[in-house]
Amino acid sequence: MSHWTILCDFDGTVSVEDITDSLLERFARPGWQTIEQAWRRGEIGSHDCMAEQVALLDASREEIDAHLDGMMIDRAFPAFVAEAEAAGIPLAVVSDGLDYAIRRILESHGLGRLPIIANRLEATGARTWRLDFPHGSPSCRIAMGNCKCACAGRARDEKRRVLLVGDGASDFCVAGEADLVFAKHRLIEHCRSAGIAYVPVTGFGDASDLLPTLIAGEIAAHVSDAAQTA
Repeated sequence: MSHWTILCDFDGTVSVEDITDSLLERFARPGWQTIEQAWRRGEIGSHDCMAEQVALLDASREEIDAHLDGMMIDRAFPAFVAEAEAAGIPLAVVSDGLDYAIRRILESHGLGRLPIIANRLEATGARTWRLDFPHGSPSCRIAMGNCKCACAGRARDEKRRVLLVGDGASDFCVAGEADLVFAKHRLIEHCRSAGIAYVPVTGFGDASDLLPTLIAGEIAAHVSDAAQTA
């Protein structure tokens, strides 16, 4: 039995594109880009950014569902999940995105059984929406809607080591709390500059190739030299 837990980011990691951004681009009333810019400048946290942006959505549930049904995931992700399950490694999708969107997309790929820890999308009318934050934390250092560091902390409480699979800004903070990171895109540079133990991956095909070495305790041979010597 492995003593690892795997936490997977969703937008841009499991999914091919950022699902929240795609919904905003398709259905949000004007103004969501201004909110996005304020977040990128560091003037607001993702909690406030996403709450304000979701309030601008103008779409029926049927329109949102049809849009989500066209979203793609990494083709190797289902196999990665199956391999982790066969090895007895708990895996959860941990996202600062929208739980409803993530669940619908995963269910369409036969992965509805996976635990999802994300912000809660709720309908407030026929075409209006709000975001609730059941996994937020007032002590979150970067004011996220979903405190991923708290998720990592719970795994540590269960005496498990944490593998994070992620790609961007929402994973920067929790990367420092993980025992190892499989990093894509912007997360690679962050881990490199912060001296965080990571392995660069292009997707879940690479992650699947690395999983046997993780289970066997031989993963250190693949970890970035920069992280090992930092």
